[in-house]
Amino acid sequence: MSDTARPLLPSAVPLLRCDADSLQIGGVDSADGLLVSPHPDGLAALLRSLDGRRVQRAVLADAARQGLDADAVTAVLDGLRATDLLVDVDAADLLAADAGPAAVARRAAETPPAGGWRARRAAVVVVDGATRVGTPLAAVLAASGVGRVSVQDTGLVAAGDAVVGGATAADEGRPRPAAAADAVRRASPLTDLRPLTDGAVPDLVVLARPWAASDPTAAGWSRAGVPHLVATVRGATGVVGPLVVPGVTSCLRCADLHRRDADPRWPYLAAQLTAAEPPPSGATVTCLLTAVTAAVQVLAYLDGTAAPIVLDATLELAPPDLVPGVRRWTTHPQCGCAQRVGPRAGDNDP
Repeated sequence: MSDTARPLLPSAVPLLRCDADSLQIGGVDSADGLLVSPHPDGLAALLRSLDGRRVQRAVLADAARQGLDADAVTAVLDGLRATDLLVDVDAADLLAADAGPAAVARRAAETPPAGGWRARRAAVVVVDGATRVGTPLAAVLAASGVGRVSVQDTGLVAAGDAVVGGATAADEGRPRPAAAADAVRRASPLTDLRPLTDGAVPDLVVLARPWAASDPTAAGWSRAGVPHLVATVRGATGVVGPLVVPGVTSCLRCADLHRRDADPRWPYLAAQLTAAEPPPSGATVTCLLTAVTAAVQVLAYLDGTAAPIVLDATLELAPPDLVPGVRRWTTHPQCGCAQRVGPRAGDNDP
């Protein structure tokens, strides 16, 4: 490992003394840990000081000044990297993270992949629907480092919209976007909440209304080539997915056509479901679990470290156990969604 790496040991990783000579780092749950035996005096303090701000060369110099063997410390750091307990922070991530003690503490707790803070800070996510899922989701994304989170809605807050992490009872009667903005500010005061201007293209849109699949707005995002994810509660069930990458995955109309194939009455039923906005629904725990599950998928997409599991699929969280069930949605032969995708803004720029 380069001596210009910036090692960070998350504060949540425990440092435990097994006996007078042994130090166990992590490994108290299912994750692997590292046992250092014998461990020199001062090692635990040095490890706890790894906040990603110093390059490894400086860490080793500090270790030497404290009487620690630099080679032994290097071996410990390499062992921690092998067990994925140690994170190497990208120098640009330090500049991309918000200033202030709370942001520094959050950076140590969040520990996205290398370059993750920079990617998240540059990302623009639109949440369509300041619902009992959409507003907490927007707050979670902001607290996770997404730089710009814009919540769209045209309604007023109803008493049933209040939920932990979202609108409050005091917000009743206020415009939903304003209440959602306040909820996001409580989680991350420096997040950019401005609505997108005409022609601006987000990195991802989250459709948080119950029946977004039949919403013309969703079709517009698909034609524009903008990735979009469903995250909502339908009745008592939380639904996350599919994540539609236009021209690459199946789309929401594909899912509608599969529903029609399974039940010819589906178009008639869907028209009734989308005729008016349904009242707020879903238990608090269902709404929050749906929001968090959706946030995991959004961050996986933005970080680019792994394929989100809701590509061509839906996760359904049904009470009482709320264990996610997976439902697959393949491209429908009658849809032709790949041919309907238009160029995204900037795609043809030199």
